[in-house]
Amino acid sequence: MEDTNKISFQVEGMTCASCVGRVEKALAKVPGVEEAAVNLAAETANVKFGENVDTGELIAALENAGYPATTQEVTLEIESMTCASCVGRVEKALKAGTGVLEASVNLATETATVRYLAGATTPADIAALSTAAGYPAKVKSAEASDKAARKEAEAKKLWMLTIIAAVLTAPVLTLEMGSYLFSGIASFKADVLGEQANRLIQFVLTTIVLAGPGLRFFVKGVPALLKASPDMNSLVALGTSAAWIYSVIVTFAPGLLPEQAQNIYFEAAAVIVTLILLGRYLEARAKGRTGEAIRKLVGLQAKTARVERDGEVVEAPIEDIHVGDIVHVRPGEKIAVDGEVIAGSSYVDESMITGEPVPVEKTEGATVVAGTVNGTGAIRFRATKVGADTMLAQIIKMVEEAQGAKLPIQALVDKITAWFVPAVMGAAALTVLVWLIFGPDPALTFALVAGVSVLIIACPCAMGLATPTSIMVGTGRAAEMGVLFRKGDALQTLQEVEVVALDKTGTLTQGRPELTDLVVAQGFERDAVLASVAAVETSSEHPIAQAIVRAAEQAGLNLPAVEDFDSVTGFGVRARVDGKTVLIGADRFMQQQGIDLGALAAQGESLGQDGKSPLYAAIDGRIAAVIAVADPIKEATPQAIRALHDLGLKVAMITGDNKATAQVIAKRLGIDHVVAEVLPEGKVEALETLRSGGQKIAFVGDGINDAPALAVADVGIAIGTGTDVAIETADVVLMSGDLIGVVNAFDISQKTMRNIRQNLFWAFGYNTVLIPVAAGVLYPFFGIMLSPMLSAFAMAMSSVFVLTNALRLRWVKPAIRETRRAAPAAAAGFQTAPAE
Repeated sequence: MEDTNKISFQVEGMTCASCVGRVEKALAKVPGVEEAAVNLAAETANVKFGENVDTGELIAALENAGYPATTQEVTLEIESMTCASCVGRVEKALKAGTGVLEASVNLATETATVRYLAGATTPADIAALSTAAGYPAKVKSAEASDKAARKEAEAKKLWMLTIIAAVLTAPVLTLEMGSYLFSGIASFKADVLGEQANRLIQFVLTTIVLAGPGLRFFVKGVPALLKASPDMNSLVALGTSAAWIYSVIVTFAPGLLPEQAQNIYFEAAAVIVTLILLGRYLEARAKGRTGEAIRKLVGLQAKTARVERDGEVVEAPIEDIHVGDIVHVRPGEKIAVDGEVIAGSSYVDESMITGEPVPVEKTEGATVVAGTVNGTGAIRFRATKVGADTMLAQIIKMVEEAQGAKLPIQALVDKITAWFVPAVMGAAALTVLVWLIFGPDPALTFALVAGVSVLIIACPCAMGLATPTSIMVGTGRAAEMGVLFRKGDALQTLQEVEVVALDKTGTLTQGRPELTDLVVAQGFERDAVLASVAAVETSSEHPIAQAIVRAAEQAGLNLPAVEDFDSVTGFGVRARVDGKTVLIGADRFMQQQGIDLGALAAQGESLGQDGKSPLYAAIDGRIAAVIAVADPIKEATPQAIRALHDLGLKVAMITGDNKATAQVIAKRLGIDHVVAEVLPEGKVEALETLRSGGQKIAFVGDGINDAPALAVADVGIAIGTGTDVAIETADVVLMSGDLIGVVNAFDISQKTMRNIRQNLFWAFGYNTVLIPVAAGVLYPFFGIMLSPMLSAFAMAMSSVFVLTNALRLRWVKPAIRETRRAAPAAAAGFQTAPAE
């Protein structure tokens, strides 16, 4: 599915899992909609649709369902408009944008007012639509606040409503229940107030609570009830209405009820509203914290940058930076967009992107990434990616998409919540009926208390929040550790994996050969031999030759001139250096030339057994040195392999090396299974071989030729230093270049899924156990009836428990911490052969 056929936006008014089901149902009914997934914790809807679906139809469907989409408005300043035709073209370009609902352009003021779906696009992206049409635009003002501010305002409003409700409820609760605790209150009621005045005071205060702070439950719950699609608000509205109406009858028409049933329950209605408002407030606060990771990522973005304009350096908003602009960065400043350094040098802190703590040196030609922080040097760079194309913007997009995903485990929850609220209403009605028929006197009072308790204690909110809140917090924490879940369901699939298959080159190893050993024969000097050999190899493009040349450069050697270079196909090379004949090649080349390897033959054989590629050098007919070149194992690889084993995983290696070399490496690293001599196109077949036992496989790779294997594996994990093709194909992307990220990905997956199961166990267990208790099943045995007030408290705390449990994932520590490795020392293995 193309991106143009996907849209994500914010939805208002959802309070429980039943709401999620109704929003999904309403969206799915729109002709052309292929899939609708709604996330309660993030309050977003992700919709996939065909070409002929109009965004307005989606909005209308949500309006009719009672869950309006959140819209925002932005004003743009438009340049280069000269006539009405320009206005038409700008309006057309803006209206074509994803998530844009309305666009009105004013030629006189050179502005455009655009109403758009919150979450579907951004003001900067809308401005880019006009710019792309040839009319440069920039954001003038965003009238509506962002989501974080909106959630904060909602929490403040709920807190004020809770305080008002509590102040009004306190006298009601004191008058009704205080007499059980303090005899003075009982005397005051009997001698001063009188029974009817007591009832009238409670009636007035409770009515204000229901019509004021509690009105939100009726505004949302009653229409949903009338549409035969009751939700959490409907349960609260029904429960409080039943208690209030019953109490009103007792207060104003007591003759309609038996004398023994003339009890008022105003305090139950008032306390229920107060406690549920308190629960909603705590829930809103907790929900706000679940999106902390996204806010941190967004907070990394610089607001302005110093850009060259007409020969001067001016401060400009990042929305005005274009590809090719020259950006100046002073010490300590944030880097605004992605780019390539063209002047200066500095160390840049990239820990917020890669998770690696040590600043990275940046000199001319190096790439810099938006959101990272410059050190003590000053640099200039050319912008290569701006706006939504920067790595930081892509990371934010990946995290948001993963947080909005539905895991397979959610399917069962959706099925249950679809009928949960109607089933609770049926259970409440059955409870009332059973108490009326079989209950002791006053049966009507018992029936009312039990029925209201059942309505109030049922909590579909906890079930609806159990999975998405854990996903939001888990994927957000993973992003902070440099692990990006491109596909949300990978979070669940990853913890089901039994075998991790690793591509050797670039994943287990550095990805390019390095000189690891240089053993010189007696009578030869190490630096002189290396200089001569490297001088000859400068004429070759072979990776092994380049490794030797790099080693000489790192050792600071001056390379002599080379004459008469000749390549002997399949054997090696020869040339004249400083008047001496130098031969470089395999042992068979030396034998062909009649050169005795002497003690170096055993050295070469030993190096080969260690998985290295030995070469020999001869100078003027005498063996001079044995050289070993290998693709070095990344420093973090052994630790990561051990950690994967500790997580209960088997590790397999897929490589094109011969079996002997592959087995040496596998033995050194403790790898369980080796698939060797695999051609690049044979990796998919190798995965199928590993999967033959029905085991789920994760494949870790980094190259273009890894893309098919990444797609075929149950979970594809791309090393972040790899190619764009590999990253686009993968389910999980690691920002670091080693296997530490793989371990952290498995660890966060396991902990997140454990957290989800805890939440689901609580949510289902709570409802399974407490609904029967609220209905009064304990009364015949122990004489215990659950008060509607306790039911309201339990229901409010149920959602808070789920959210608080999910928030524990914010403090998950990396299974292994990232460390910056030093560059491999080319001469680390230099040594001299023993004298004979």
